[in-house]
Amino acid sequence: MPEVLSPGATIGILGGGQLARMMALAAAPLGLKCHIYAPEGDNPAFDVAAHRTVARYEDAAALARFAASVSVVTYEFENVPATTASVLAPLVPVLPGPQALATTQDRLTEKDFIRATGLETPAYRAVDSDADLVAAVEALGRPAVLKTRRMGYDGKGQVMIRPETDLANARRTLGGAPAILEAFVPFEREVSVVAARGRDGTVHAFDVCENEHRDHILARTTVPARLAPAARHAALEHAARLATALDYVGVLAVEFFVVRVEGMERVLVNEIAPRVHNSGHWTIDGAQTSQFEQHIRAIAGWPLGAPQRLGRIVMDNLIGAQADDWQTLLASPGAHLHLYGKAESRPGRKMGHVTRVFAEDVGDEPGETR
Repeated sequence: MPEVLSPGATIGILGGGQLARMMALAAAPLGLKCHIYAPEGDNPAFDVAAHRTVARYEDAAALARFAASVSVVTYEFENVPATTASVLAPLVPVLPGPQALATTQDRLTEKDFIRATGLETPAYRAVDSDADLVAAVEALGRPAVLKTRRMGYDGKGQVMIRPETDLANARRTLGGAPAILEAFVPFEREVSVVAARGRDGTVHAFDVCENEHRDHILARTTVPARLAPAARHAALEHAARLATALDYVGVLAVEFFVVRVEGMERVLVNEIAPRVHNSGHWTIDGAQTSQFEQHIRAIAGWPLGAPQRLGRIVMDNLIGAQADDWQTLLASPGAHLHLYGKAESRPGRKMGHVTRVFAEDVGDEPGETR
């Protein structure tokens, strides 16, 4: 584990997208610099970082130079190539640790891990062949969701198995890659908990978020989520338990399905995102400490900040051409606009977000500390 960083130290970030950009923006007021490592392309984090490296994630020589220039390395996305982690880990502390990354990169490994901690997930089966898929569908029924075990986000790398779906063709749609079949869950809504765990084991969780997706992309997050007190407490406790079981350092998000069993709300763990998360962007304007500052504090070995929210929050993602309406958004009272500096607007691409904070008496327990 690295020593506690001092102001003036440099943090290395793998990936140059909007999450890295917002981490670098959060580090600067704390007196910390960021060095972004990313391949060629549109890397909006370059605009706000002290240093940049443009190289492939498999370039061992470039990675070694990068490691020598920073005090700790973190990442903005969970699909860091295994070769990247194996080159960096002996040279510089990597946080969150490689074991947490390995566990959450593979959907089957992740589901097995979640179950091993005693938490509930949707039913699932491993699928490595057409015969496996037939057996899995017989066990779990239709509809179900076939997902690749690795990669995939915002609806990519998955296909719905409906009554009329040809199973062999469904596997071919995913390139025959190792997969997992998950039972379809008749959930009422989707919620998430964004939490940080420090090097001393302290966990600070932000309040539970309610998430609305459109075309498999997060469109709106509202906080607090509509959730019964017992289910809310369970979601916060589950996130803390998973962070501790992973020996995690930094910010992670745990996504849940809200289901009703015998008239009572319950939460099922859907997946873990080992990084700062889209459903936590509201914290920049709506919490005492943003998720990005919280992540920087955690990996720097600093005390975590207070997670309390400042009111009732509505955050909308700006997808594709929605960001073109920036002038109207700027003129809207109470709207906090964040544009990610991406050069090209494309359908389905996250271009920014806008957060609105509405005053309310939030009481003494909008977040949870452990």
